[in-house]
Amino acid sequence: MSEPRWAGERPCPADRAASLVAAAFPELAGLPVVPFAEGWDNTVHLVGDSWVFRFPRRAVALPGFRRELAVLPRLSPLVPLRVPVPELVADDDDDDDPWPFAGARLLPGRELADAALPDSARTAAAAALGRFLRALHDQRTRAAVAVDLPVDPLHRGWPRARVDDTREQLAQLVADGIWAGDPAVVTLLAEAETLDPPLGEPVLVHGDLHIRHLLLDVEGRAAGVIDWGDVCLADPALDLALGYTAFTGPARAALLEAYGGVDAERALRARALGIRLSAFLAAYAADLGRPALLAEALNGLRRATDPS
Repeated sequence: MSEPRWAGERPCPADRAASLVAAAFPELAGLPVVPFAEGWDNTVHLVGDSWVFRFPRRAVALPGFRRELAVLPRLSPLVPLRVPVPELVADDDDDDDPWPFAGARLLPGRELADAALPDSARTAAAAALGRFLRALHDQRTRAAVAVDLPVDPLHRGWPRARVDDTREQLAQLVADGIWAGDPAVVTLLAEAETLDPPLGEPVLVHGDLHIRHLLLDVEGRAAGVIDWGDVCLADPALDLALGYTAFTGPARAALLEAYGGVDAERALRARALGIRLSAFLAAYAADLGRPALLAEALNGLRRATDPS
């Protein structure tokens, strides 16, 4: 069997991270280095009490990693939630192909994926996310950031381009006994498959906004947005997918009101992408034994078809 898509070819355990950080930034030498998080594309370590260093795990992630290094310092003052600003940037010690790594100040909070908040307690976070996305998607923000970015390089805004792969992942979840299946998901994907590529002027988007990338504080309020390796120009649906997988009922209504409304076609694109992201997160969580993330991802499949 082939390795899962999230398998990385350049691991960075804590001892290697400590060596790289000490060599590049002697003022941090000797501080404790503790594994902090890991995603598909990056390994993350906490250095001391206040620095978070991210190390790419996969070569395919390098162009996006370099783009976020350029975008985030310019974006930070333009949006109402905190984003990680890379302040310490260096290359690793690979002689043949050095990869960049970067340190940013620790953003306090926990992933929405791990918060286990009931739907009824998500309204404040949803409204804050709506305000954040409204600012992010404003064309004035794109103009102010002024970084050359690709336009939806993975075609996430066009459901038809990725629907077969999405269906395969959903079928695998059923085959593995992770998910029971849902006719409403099948129907929604069939409807989304009829859409042509989006025609509107693209906006600046996070590009991979899901339940692991929104941070909440201890009271359940939105605290920050992390992991910008897929930042690009695209249809707003790419980021609005989170609105349809993390929120429903009054919380979703609060997000949409704060954002300024979403038409039916864009909502369908967002829901379809939300199903795709939730399916892959569910497989990832099951593979790594992360029950909270698994539960949240499966709930995302349910919420994506909720009409409220």
